[in-house]
Amino acid sequence: MALAGNAINFSGVGQTFLTGTGSLTALDGVSVTIAQHEFVAVLGPSGCGKSTLLRLTAGLMKPSTGSVSVFGLPVTQPRDDVGIVFQKPTLLPWANVEDNVVFPARHKLGRVTPEDRAQAQAIIETVGLAGFEKRLPSELSGGMQQRVGIARALFLNPDILLMDEPFSALDALTRDMMGFELLRLWQASPKTVLFITHSIPEAALLADRVLVLSERPGRVIADLPVPTSRPRDETSLGSPEMQDYAAHLRSLLIRKEAA
Repeated sequence: MALAGNAINFSGVGQTFLTGTGSLTALDGVSVTIAQHEFVAVLGPSGCGKSTLLRLTAGLMKPSTGSVSVFGLPVTQPRDDVGIVFQKPTLLPWANVEDNVVFPARHKLGRVTPEDRAQAQAIIETVGLAGFEKRLPSELSGGMQQRVGIARALFLNPDILLMDEPFSALDALTRDMMGFELLRLWQASPKTVLFITHSIPEAALLADRVLVLSERPGRVIADLPVPTSRPRDETSLGSPEMQDYAAHLRSLLIRKEAA
């Protein structure tokens, strides 16, 4: 897929938090550029700052050192052109599917127009939830709830989609299905995706590139293009190239940094 310039840039980014027992450095010296419409997955040990990278991109926090920019502009606050999908969909339990999807409009403007609802209906159909518009979250399976979360993130048609382990709480079969669904949506409407995951197969299947972070403080220890071309399917992971690629990623993740 042709790329059209840079969407996200991390330049010397470090992040330190103050805790009850002192300071904790989550990220250190991260410099990465992500091109527009590129799908980049981030792997790394728990606590290495993967989710912090996502929150910095979303404008939910500011870096302690360095800078984060989106389309060449410093990130200082949340942006309408950046959508977020969390590990849990955090849906409004009292609102039906359609009202959850249009919530960004209500939150931003205080009202929902007929045009907003028409757009929501189109997105609901796109993510495979036609016929469930009036159902409450409690009436949906975990996979269906996550589809609602994705639909809500897509509602404002963001140029950038940030996904923080969005399928980790799902069973293996549903997780695979949602991965292929995400690929279908991305290919139909290309966006820049920053995808946090602990799953090597998921990263290799979905991404154009995989970033590997070290143990905390997180540093980029590898930036590896996925070796197989698109489109990919369930047989792609069985190719010799992908098996070697996954083995290399695994070796990087289990490697201990020198003391």
